[in-house]
Amino acid sequence: MAEHLASIFGTEKDRVNCPFYFKIGACRHGDRCSRLHTKPSISPTILLSNMYQRPDSITPGVDAQGNPIDPRKIQEHFEDFYEDLFEELNKYGEIESLNICDNLADHMVGNVYVQFREEEQAANALKNLTGRFYAGRPIIVDFSPVTDFREATCRQYEENVCNRGGYCNFMHLKKISRELRRQLFGRYRRRHSRSRSRSPYRHRSYEDRSHRSHSRKHDERDHYYESRSRRNRSTSPDHKRGRRRSPGGRRDQSPVRDGSEERRARIEQWNREKEQAELDNRANADSNYKNESNWNGSAPNQDLYYNQQ
Repeated sequence: MAEHLASIFGTEKDRVNCPFYFKIGACRHGDRCSRLHTKPSISPTILLSNMYQRPDSITPGVDAQGNPIDPRKIQEHFEDFYEDLFEELNKYGEIESLNICDNLADHMVGNVYVQFREEEQAANALKNLTGRFYAGRPIIVDFSPVTDFREATCRQYEENVCNRGGYCNFMHLKKISRELRRQLFGRYRRRHSRSRSRSPYRHRSYEDRSHRSHSRKHDERDHYYESRSRRNRSTSPDHKRGRRRSPGGRRDQSPVRDGSEERRARIEQWNREKEQAELDNRANADSNYKNESNWNGSAPNQDLYYNQQ
């Protein structure tokens, strides 16, 4: 039972906890929601509710006096607010992401989500921002359960096809320019690159590194030649021919039968070798006979010898 409740926690099947609050950190029903809004006691993400005020908050594209506003000025106003807020929050720790909603619904308008690298940094920011004011308005800050903004972001808004407009229940995150993002978040990349350059291997002397690389090259070359010789030895015909043998010295595989011409030539060769062997034996017998006669001092009668033979 406990495993089942844990598997459906924060989903549509969960009849106790609100899935929208778990996924987005805000619910359109607010305190009147029939499901629980369980606020986390600790989280790497904090929520600054309704902090960003659009210049055209009353009517999109029109200021309070009813005059049209240039979209470039609206973007410039937003980037000034983004940079000011980033510099202030950067005092409490490294910022992983800073997202500002462009929605128009009351429960999401102007919401700012700040995700720090560590939970302790988010707790420090929450402690220092509580009770402070920004542009004459109090800052409402709290921990947020949102950790994956891909699940909370409206994908149709990113493709410019969301038909719900600013009243969509998913986040419509307002984007900043590439230059500003490189300026703000580029400091973390440079900091990480410096920390990686301080590794123990980079502080070794040049002689140690050259000796290690030279020995590594020799080991790799020896291993290459050894594996190559082993591969050639295992694939050579002689190695394959003598690899499988029975205890009696015979091969397991059946011999290959020769053709008729090869068998005929082999028989003729055997006959020639047999005749040559008989001639050699006869010559050896004659030489032995002569040696015996020389040792005895007299030559026996050869006719009698051949007759006896």
